[in-house]
Amino acid sequence: MTKILVVDDDVAINELIKINLELNGYSVIQAYNGVEGFALAKQEMPALIILDVMMPEVDGYTVAQRIRQAAEIADTPIIMLTALSQLNDKVNGFNIGVDDYLTKPFEIDELIVRVRAVLKRTKQIPKSSAVRELLTYKEITLLPETYSVQINDKIQKLTPIEFDIFNLLFQNHGNMVSGARLLKEIWGYEPDDNVETIRVHIRHLRSKIDKISEGKKYIETIYGGGYKLNV
Repeated sequence: MTKILVVDDDVAINELIKINLELNGYSVIQAYNGVEGFALAKQEMPALIILDVMMPEVDGYTVAQRIRQAAEIADTPIIMLTALSQLNDKVNGFNIGVDDYLTKPFEIDELIVRVRAVLKRTKQIPKSSAVRELLTYKEITLLPETYSVQINDKIQKLTPIEFDIFNLLFQNHGNMVSGARLLKEIWGYEPDDNVETIRVHIRHLRSKIDKISEGKKYIETIYGGGYKLNV
């Protein structure tokens, strides 16, 4: 049974999430502050963490940073659940490396949808290795087993989300991929206010690819449209 860790100091919300996740077939572990949450994450190795931001002792941003720095749980997907709804709050979360961001008050059905989407994306083998797609073209090779990209003789490891974004651009190299398509195919749902989600992840992806590109700019932004991989 898929194990999910819920970290939220609001007992009522924590219990609401637990009940509904269990009704949908998940096993749930609960923590009520950041210190306990980080400890349980390392001890229980959950498949997903739902993490509040505004908590006593240690806030959710700090917990997320510690998770990303802990080798044994660094790749654990995180959904941030918080009352902080400003754009810069979301950017802070995505810069740390969280996978999704849902603001309070929220609909429990939407949370369940996002949980399923994140788990589906992170638990499955990337599409490029699951079906017969292009894995090498000119100087670029995809290495799905390690979520890495090789350009000539240099290799760069990516996060699962970054790898899926690069793979989608790679399979459509030379053609623009719209922001709406990225949201639908990578995140698995169609939110209407998550343009910044794409921008932050593209920025991180571009910076990593630039490290091995020997000066070539592979990822192009088509303003008002989307993104394109130039090979």
